[in-house]
Amino acid sequence: MMMTPLLFFAFLLLSRLPGSLCRVTTVGDLRVLEGRSVMIPCHYGPQYASYVKYWCHGSVKDLCTSLVRSDAPRGPAAAGEDKVAMFDDPVQQVFTVTMTELQKEDSGWYWCGVEVGGVWSADVTASLHINVIQGMSVVDSMVSGEEGTSVTVQCLYSQGYRQHEKRWCRSGDWSSCLVTDGEGRYEDQAVEIRDDLTKAFTVTLKGLARRDTGWYWCAAGQQQVAVYILVTPPSTTAPAPTVTSPPEESPQSVPVSPSVSPLPRHIAKGADHHRPLWEFPLMVCGILFILMVLVLLPWKILDQYNKTHRTRQAELEARLSVSPRQLSADPDSVTPQVTTGRTPLSSSSTPPHRRCTVSDPAHPPVTSDL
Repeated sequence: MMMTPLLFFAFLLLSRLPGSLCRVTTVGDLRVLEGRSVMIPCHYGPQYASYVKYWCHGSVKDLCTSLVRSDAPRGPAAAGEDKVAMFDDPVQQVFTVTMTELQKEDSGWYWCGVEVGGVWSADVTASLHINVIQGMSVVDSMVSGEEGTSVTVQCLYSQGYRQHEKRWCRSGDWSSCLVTDGEGRYEDQAVEIRDDLTKAFTVTLKGLARRDTGWYWCAAGQQQVAVYILVTPPSTTAPAPTVTSPPEESPQSVPVSPSVSPLPRHIAKGADHHRPLWEFPLMVCGILFILMVLVLLPWKILDQYNKTHRTRQAELEARLSVSPRQLSADPDSVTPQVTTGRTPLSSSSTPPHRRCTVSDPAHPPVTSDL
């Protein structure tokens, strides 16, 4: 039977949907600089709004270590002493996990979980991998500004580079590097560098010129990250002419009821296009179900037709496979007996003999038995 493999394949396809598509979803894998913070959103369906949420660390879901729960009592850690915090928003159907001061040992698999409970009901979860690295990054990899203005680049580094000198260089030219002093500072007429000595330093380029366009490096120790500076021509928009008109009597202001306040424009505009988070997963599950029906129904009809055809073919072959010996032994089973008003002849009876005489003038008469 082909139906069992097809059903197994369909079940396997549904079970491999990423991030438990019909239940809980979260972001993809993350790379975070050592000493930095990260925020992870975990989205869930409306049916889980009142359930307990949790965040755990471990390679296996059933054996992971719980770090924070939505029902856990809050102690002194709520003031910011804890590295992990959670905020659940049932209205938006998302809970957010914040992890601070990440270290190399914090790398690994993490799980967004909704505690369902029960013997036959497993918790619904979604996983992601966080990799804590040592190195550098920038807030914006491309910064633009007009000629004559200033721009600022923010360079981030892991805590392992706090004591290293910071450099700002033209890409590919180490001799052009500007280096901070012991207090993490450098300044001249065109460039200013300020290091907070904890996790970031800023570079300000002053009085931009077209020749300043190009690639640069933020560097600390043996690590560097590239930044592109784009200098554009100054805008030439002329100021609008001022038109003087005679003063007009200002209309009487209309009081606004304090109990009615208009919604902010950006909220009112987005409300018309809001869709619940569970609508898309349900659509995907419905489409997969329809595809399964479209595949299995024609196969079932074809299988039924083949069974009927094979049955008829077997009956026909059985009728045609009767041997001649069976026909001679039982002729009535093949040829029906025709009944008339006369007594039927027996198959063992012999018709009566008739005598005939042939006369010939030249020979004596000959008698034969017929």
